[in-house]
Amino acid sequence: MQAGTPPQRLAPHHELPRDAATVAAYRTPVRFARDPLAELEAISGRAEGAVVRLNLGFLRPYLITRPDDVQHVLSGHADRYVREGMMWQPVRRLTGNGISGDGPRWKASREVLRPMFAARHVAALTDLLAVTVNEAVDALDGHAATGRPFDVAEAMTRVADLALGRAFFGGGIAAADGDRLGQAVATAFTSLTARMLLPFAPRWLPLPGDRAFRRAVRTVDEVMYPLVAQRRRQPDADDVVALLCQTRDGDGQPLDDRRIRDDVVGMYVAGTETTAMALTWLWVALDANPAVAERLRAEVEDVVGDERPGAAHLPRLRYTRMVVQEVLRLYPSGWFLPRTALASDVVGGVRIPAGSTVVMSPYLTHRMPSLWERPDVFDPERFGPERTGRHRFAYLPFAGGPHQCLGSQLFMVEAQLVVAAMLSRFRPRLRDDGPVHPRAAVTLRPSRRLAMTITRRER
Repeated sequence: MQAGTPPQRLAPHHELPRDAATVAAYRTPVRFARDPLAELEAISGRAEGAVVRLNLGFLRPYLITRPDDVQHVLSGHADRYVREGMMWQPVRRLTGNGISGDGPRWKASREVLRPMFAARHVAALTDLLAVTVNEAVDALDGHAATGRPFDVAEAMTRVADLALGRAFFGGGIAAADGDRLGQAVATAFTSLTARMLLPFAPRWLPLPGDRAFRRAVRTVDEVMYPLVAQRRRQPDADDVVALLCQTRDGDGQPLDDRRIRDDVVGMYVAGTETTAMALTWLWVALDANPAVAERLRAEVEDVVGDERPGAAHLPRLRYTRMVVQEVLRLYPSGWFLPRTALASDVVGGVRIPAGSTVVMSPYLTHRMPSLWERPDVFDPERFGPERTGRHRFAYLPFAGGPHQCLGSQLFMVEAQLVVAAMLSRFRPRLRDDGPVHPRAAVTLRPSRRLAMTITRRER
């Protein structure tokens, strides 16, 4: 049986709705607190795709992993499940209620922003992205000259910030402000874990990370509001901020500064954090799989050679794209997708009462043995052109349905360019400081800081 081909269909649902089996995860608080992903994976394995209810003590969400059931929530009946409560409530203090929200305002924002992420527009942006990515990777040459190690996540965050900052803001943002914005977003995400786990805790109750989060949001506002004011004075600018400044609402009125700020920050946050974490995990995967790394290097050398990677190289970087797709399978940045049920429903034969929290997890669905052969093995061949027949909700690194990420094509272009730029110049090597495991935060992050050294590629 080939990797990536579903070995068998999952068992059919029960005909009559039933209550979900409850798993008392709170009875193993030490194990759950130490490694919640491992505990959730064990629970998912025992459930074999069935909908179960997690009893976390303070929170009791329904865990949904079977592709048919995920499709029911995210696509078929998306209007019944909204982005409220767990995760969304604290994140919205950073991103606002536009493209990161739900309802009429989200829909209006999505319609405005969709053309900016269409294939034709992404193709037009590719040359600009290539220049920016190459400049960002050039900046690492000092580490190659000295042999000094550097933090992988910080370096990949800077690359993503520069690339998306150029695409979103054109030349309207200074390099120092771009750095401040990127660092603030990264700080905000790493500060939200406690609020994510306790979504119903009142704001007045101090939790770890609150102070750092508030500082980060202030920094974002200090960068964004002057940029919005600047773009209102420059109606001919060609970037996302200028587009929103020219947009009118349903009453024909210009969008206010807050709404423009929310939409831009929402898109920027989703793009930079996802890209930076995926690229960070890519180097972890290559370090653990030298045969894949060697084949990837060979493709980059064959396609790019001594040139600077650009749009013309992308169609031939086929294995590079497959490697990136497999990284997103094992290490999806958006590792869980919570929703709140607006009305009672039945999912997978299980009753879901109105007001319940349901959680989908790409991390768990991507590792189900019933869907993926040898799911823990890093195998880019799963995404070869001959592999077909996979349920379209078996692989959802960019979510799915009406809320599917608008920037998925932009991400793939940027990721391929970064990999090609790195490997055409350098030989990266992670420093061996011990094992690396996924850590559950708002996004999927490594369990420790990762240090990398690079040497210049012999030409």
